[in-house]
Amino acid sequence: MSRPVRVLVAKVGLDGHDRGAKVIATALRDAGMEVIYTGLRQTAEMVVNAALQEDVDAIGISILSGAHMTVFPKVIELMKQKEMNDVLLTGGGIIPEDDMKNLNSMGVGKLFAPGTPTSEIAEYISSWTKEHRSF
Repeated sequence: MSRPVRVLVAKVGLDGHDRGAKVIATALRDAGMEVIYTGLRQTAEMVVNAALQEDVDAIGISILSGAHMTVFPKVIELMKQKEMNDVLLTGGGIIPEDDMKNLNSMGVGKLFAPGTPTSEIAEYISSWTKEHRSF
C-alpha cells in the first residue's frame, strides 16, 4: 500500500504574503497529498529541519520578496549537507525566467510563475516523486 505524497510548503524570509502559499497547500491537499504548511517568516534552516522531521517527498517555497537567488541556493545547500538527495525542491512566485534557469542548474526543480494552474503544480510534484522516491 502506498502512502500519499508528503509536501512541505514554506514561506522563507520577511515576505509576509501567504495567500498564494495557502492556495497551493489547499490544492495539493485536494489532489490527495499530505501537506505541512510552516507559516510565515521561516529561515532556510527551519524549512530543511522541518522537512527532515516530517520525512517529506518535496519542499515547495513560495517567494514574492525578490530574495529567490538567496533563499533557494541556501535551501539546496542545506539539503545537500543533510543528504536529502531524493527530496524535490520546487516553488514559485515572482522569479524572472533567467533566474529560474540559474536555480534549475543548481538543482532546484521546476519553478512556477503566478497564475500557473494548481493542477499543473500537483501533477509535477506527483510525477517527480513517482520517478525519484520509493514508497
